[in-house]
Amino acid sequence: METKRVVETIDPQGFEQIRQRYAVGGPTVDSPKFLDLERWVHINIHRIREVEIDLMCPKRILDLGCGTGYFLYIAQLLGHEGLGLDLDELPMFGDLTRLLGVRRVIWEIKAFDPLPDLGKFDLITAFLICFNRHKQANVWGVPEWEFFLDDLAKHLTTRGRVWLELNQEYDGTFYTPELKEFFQRRGAKIDRHKVVFYSGLPSPVSTSPVVR
Repeated sequence: METKRVVETIDPQGFEQIRQRYAVGGPTVDSPKFLDLERWVHINIHRIREVEIDLMCPKRILDLGCGTGYFLYIAQLLGHEGLGLDLDELPMFGDLTRLLGVRRVIWEIKAFDPLPDLGKFDLITAFLICFNRHKQANVWGVPEWEFFLDDLAKHLTTRGRVWLELNQEYDGTFYTPELKEFFQRRGAKIDRHKVVFYSGLPSPVSTSPVVR
């Protein structure tokens, strides 16, 4: 899979209209960077390969915080069924997902709130995670993640996979030692910011009680 070939599948006129609309003075300082199509297609091809979606038979994929929809678009080119979940705060993301034909559900992920019933998925992904109150005083700890993973398990098929990529916090870490230990007790394979569950979300023998 080559970046150029993927880019060529995207409606150039439709994308150019979006680029002109948001390239200058977008809703956020970061908005224009997502319009560097070749760069972000390249990044998402790398994600596709790392998760090994390019080697799988057709799967049902849920992408939490789907943003522009590039990841799910490429997955769909490979024959997978994709669904995104995201806020509706940036009009550019809505325009891009519509252009790419990526379905998304508008939903805010909150601590101790279950996800909507969207059926079962073979793979659930989340890249550049911010829903955990990233860089805020109330960034999620073990209780919040325990509730989230327990709920996520209800949306997985048998032996379904979960691929999470965390953002770096102000102190340079991605998680506290306690949270890392919790993830590992849940069966995660951890590589710096990546927290991956390769075969479902089994409950550990002992976890901290959920505090509300």
